[in-house]
Amino acid sequence: MRIIKINKNSVNKNIFSFLLCCLFCSIMNVSAQNNNNSLSYAVQMANSEMIRNPQAYTIDWRTEPRWDYTHGLVLLSFAKLYQHQPEQRYFNYIKEYVDALVMEDGSIKTYVMSKYNLDMLNAGKLLFFMFDETKDRKYRLALDTLYAQFKLQPRTIDGGFWHKKRYTSQMWLDGLYMAAPFYAEYIRRFGTVDQYDDVIKQFEFIEQHTYRGDTALPVHGWDESKQQRWADKKTGQSPNHWSRSIGWYAMAMVDVLDQLPKDYPKRIWLTQRFKTLIDNMLKLRSDSAVWYQVTDKGELRGNYLESSGSAMLSYAIARGANQGYLPDSYQAIAKTTFNAVVSNFIKREADNTLSIQQVCEVAGLGGKPYRDGSFAYYISENVRANDPKAVGPFILASLEVEK
Repeated sequence: MRIIKINKNSVNKNIFSFLLCCLFCSIMNVSAQNNNNSLSYAVQMANSEMIRNPQAYTIDWRTEPRWDYTHGLVLLSFAKLYQHQPEQRYFNYIKEYVDALVMEDGSIKTYVMSKYNLDMLNAGKLLFFMFDETKDRKYRLALDTLYAQFKLQPRTIDGGFWHKKRYTSQMWLDGLYMAAPFYAEYIRRFGTVDQYDDVIKQFEFIEQHTYRGDTALPVHGWDESKQQRWADKKTGQSPNHWSRSIGWYAMAMVDVLDQLPKDYPKRIWLTQRFKTLIDNMLKLRSDSAVWYQVTDKGELRGNYLESSGSAMLSYAIARGANQGYLPDSYQAIAKTTFNAVVSNFIKREADNTLSIQQVCEVAGLGGKPYRDGSFAYYISENVRANDPKAVGPFILASLEVEK
């Protein structure tokens, strides 16, 4: 048998080298994590979303490309991030989605105008961005494709857009965000000043028909015909305040204000109504400085703090303060609100990605199965993490707060 002599000094040196290497790798790993954690929340959430959805069409758990409002919401936040931090991968992420659906002649796959669905206009906001970045004519043609819907969209007697053709005679708060900012931006770029009046009318009708006297806040929807089971037989209003619908409405207001000329006569009116909305919502914040699913019923069993509506309102307040639609004192409120969204809803996963928790998956009125707009209905809908209706507004809010 051959005896192997071991050099203790050599072993000790090797062990020491191995331990030193391990320590170095550990330090580098922690350093990398710290560097990642020190990035803005907008960047961290966007990067996390790209890990969850390497191809943008899979946002909202889709299995094939579809022209959809949720993709428009998230990718608009990516467009804003790209303008702030022009990394090519953010642009490519948007372009890949848009180009899978927008054809050279300006037609859009999966978009069906005859449904007259306001939701389908929201992704059109991406076309302004793509046209600015590339000057590709197909994006300009696609803008015209979507704009044509406004000319034929069914309306209430006084001129308010129906939310969808199948939701006869109904206006929902959601629809203002889906349609009004796109409408206003198209007019700013390609239209005439007098056309803004039709945009503002949509807000005037919401203010007239959806506000409740006891809360001074808008309800989720209004049925002009008063025929829906959810509609009050005298007012046509739905029975409850849903925080996400108010979040949609607040974002619509601030984004339309961004498009209006400074000397446009009704700009002051919309600014005042925006401030009133924010002030009344601030009165109903929870002790945690975010909002409940059913806005004014936080004390009722089953109600919960909801992230998408809170993130939307966080963005609206921050954007409003930055743009001067709210007094400077609201800068502090914006930071407090955003920090509350982070502390209540943001979770760092084991792989160091960010998740946003406690998102109501969906809520609506009528349809099949029938949604009656009751408190019990709103708290019964599924709650999940990383829903795009929270991811997009969170990125937008982060960009505004971090300016």
